[in-house]
Amino acid sequence: MKRENYTAVSEFFFQGFSSFHEHKLTLFVIFLTLYLLTLTGNVIVVTIISIDRHLHTPMYFFLSMLSTSETLYTLVIVPRMLSSLISLSQPISLAGCATQMFFFITLAINNCFLLTAMGYDRYAAICNPLRYLVIMNTRVCAQLACGACGIGLLEAIIQISSVFRLPFCDREVAHYFCDIRPVMKLSCADTTLHDIVNFIVSSLVIVVPMALVFISYILIISTILKIASAEGRKKAFATCASHLTVVVVHYGCASIAYLKPKSENTRDQDQLISVTYTIFTPLLNPVVYTLRNKEVKDALHQAIGKKPLA
Repeated sequence: MKRENYTAVSEFFFQGFSSFHEHKLTLFVIFLTLYLLTLTGNVIVVTIISIDRHLHTPMYFFLSMLSTSETLYTLVIVPRMLSSLISLSQPISLAGCATQMFFFITLAINNCFLLTAMGYDRYAAICNPLRYLVIMNTRVCAQLACGACGIGLLEAIIQISSVFRLPFCDREVAHYFCDIRPVMKLSCADTTLHDIVNFIVSSLVIVVPMALVFISYILIISTILKIASAEGRKKAFATCASHLTVVVVHYGCASIAYLKPKSENTRDQDQLISVTYTIFTPLLNPVVYTLRNKEVKDALHQAIGKKPLA
């Protein structure tokens, strides 16, 4: 039952990984290593794509946009999380919390729709190869990238406006960053309406792009199966494998985190899922695209002075 008498709260504290107090140093080392690998990997991907003319295609344009977005995404959350693991929890002001949540939501939704744009790109490349460069021209690529960012900004404005008009009477966020549900739990007011708004908006920005990617791959698979040669089918599937791997992990984590009924969420479960999509998923992007993609590997070998792979 919500409290009616409350004093204004001007700052929050993160509980962080207090359940794993004895393992904080171990977690710090693991998360710092993964964070540095994520930054290095994404910077390498963006750099290689920018300097190699052979990678100046729509597919790699979206990959560089995704890598840039993933890098900013981790910068918003991970440094403060690492700091809290090796020192006492520092307070964050309401404005600071709102700012972190704003950029987190914007970049997370941007990533969702960039993956959708990449799915459309693969559809155009495989289902309409002769018209591919006409369909995915520079203007269309720019519009899709700007649209992804615009939807993220709109979603962030809606959510921030909804959450931070609530009165707060608790200071301890049961999380390691300002996510929507943990912050709303600190409110003294009835959050039922806000929970409904949050669920509807989250459903739209997760289910809609996921459905579009699903439709794209139904069309892609039906086209690939019509290819006469086994080698042609293998090559076509290979061009989609990296994207499909990232899509499954990204949308899978987002669906579990934000579409699961509120009553089923426990703090430890939420943190485990959050670690997956704030630390592991951003690392997955450069790893998958550099290990599985021959063009990127060849460009990387050329950049460091080695012969391209045969």
